[in-house]
Parts: sequence; structure tokens; C-alpha cells
Amino acid sequence: MEKQIQLENDVHVVYQEEGSGPKTVVLLHGFCGSSGYWQKVLPELSQSFRVIAVDLRGHGGSSAPEETYTMETFAEDLAQFVDKLGVGPTHLFGHSLGGYVTLAFAQKYPDKLASFGLIHSTGYPDDEAAKANRDKGAENIRENGMEPFIKALIPKLFAPGHVATMPENVQLAKEIGLFTKPVGAIQTLKGMRDRVDRTEVLQQTKLPVLLVAGEEDQIIPAEKTFTANGENIEQVKLQGVGHMGMLEAPEQLTEAIVRFVSKN
Repeated sequence: MEKQIQLENDVHVVYQEEGSGPKTVVLLHGFCGSSGYWQKVLPELSQSFRVIAVDLRGHGGSSAPEETYTMETFAEDLAQFVDKLGVGPTHLFGHSLGGYVTLAFAQKYPDKLASFGLIHSTGYPDDEAAKANRDKGAENIRENGMEPFIKALIPKLFAPGHVATMPENVQLAKEIGLFTKPVGAIQTLKGMRDRVDRTEVLQQTKLPVLLVAGEEDQIIPAEKTFTANGENIEQVKLQGVGHMGMLEAPEQLTEAIVRFVSKN
């Protein structure tokens, strides 16, 4: 069920909530995504937990103010959000951009977490080439709108073989992407470009951590996700999957999250 909550900074956040139980799972989508990215995962996850899928600012139905969205800004939104909902320590999982936000949140608000996970994400910052691509992307959107940008982006998110075999999922991702507000996409690109290295957050945290990578991810290869080891860290590689495990292999991803949260 889609709901909305008003934050103190005049930002409203749209979210979906399903299920109940003592454990709360919060899901954050990737760039040019929305809570709709999780639609194949939510029904099964909600059999075991209270599950909340958030539209980050600038995405989905949430507000898109005209200011740079730093990862810290996203994390501050989320801290207000969970406080207003009265959610206790949460199990927070972030896909791609959502993973960058998750690490910023884990660094600033570790007491609000029971565990956290990166889904096709990394603690590394952008290199110079990636920063230049962020700027090109923002300029492209300013000049041409969302459609050309999304049409070029979405096929790269799937494993090469899945672009042809999963046309409905590719189309779903495109439709969600086209719903992204241009100002939201541009301001998020700036924030991703300028984000800091947070690999040490993964390496130093005592919280349980789940790291999920796609074997055929063309955006963030597994070695950039699996940057920490330890008794508190679980690594899962999804075979034959690109950057969109929640659409390409929802059963495998759901199973990994349920198993992880159940024991933590």
C-alpha cells in the first residue's frame, strides 16, 4: 500500500509498506528507480517481516527540491523518516544509489540499524571518468529530458542475455525511470559524483552486513561490492545476474535477505 509522510525539511516521502512483525526491513532503490523496483520482492519478504520500500527524494512520488542531493542529505531524510514512523532498529538494504545512502546512514546513524546490506552497490567513490560521465548525464537530461537518458541507461542494468529474454522487466525499469523528475535525476547525479569513499564503514562496522553482487553486473562488478570480510559479513553472488537482482532473480535475492535478517 502506497503512503506518504512529510519530513521537517518540507520534503514529502512516498513509500510502500507491507507485512508485520518484530523485524522491519527498509528497502532503498537505485538511481532513476523507485519503490516499484521491489515489487517482485515485497510480497514474499512481507510474509516474514514488516517491509517498507521508500521513494528517495527526486524519485518516484517523493519531493524533488532544487538542490544537490548528497548521500548525507538522503541519509538525513531517512533518519527523519524512520523516526516519524517510530520504527526501531531497522534492517536496511540499498540497491546501487540506495547502497551509497545506506553506507552514509550506517556511518551517521548506526544506532538506528539492526543490520544493513548493499545490493549491487559499493563503498568506493566515483573515479574521474565516472565523475565526467555524471556531468555528461546531467547535461543530457537538461538538454533532452529523461527519455533518451533512460533508454540508453536501462539495457546496461541487466545481464546482456536478459535484455532479450526479460523484455517485460526491462520495460518496467524503463517506465519507472521515465517517472523520475528531471531535476531529481540531475541533483542526484551531482550527489553521486561528489560522494566520499566509505569502504571503511564496511570494514569497521560491527553490525551484520549482507553484500549482494551480480555475476554479470556491468555497472558495479562483484569485486567492488565484496570489499570487506569478517564474521559479521555475508557475501552472496547471484549467478547470471546483472545490476537488477530484484527483477532478474527476485526469488534468489529474497531468499538471501530472508535468511540474513532471520538470523540477525
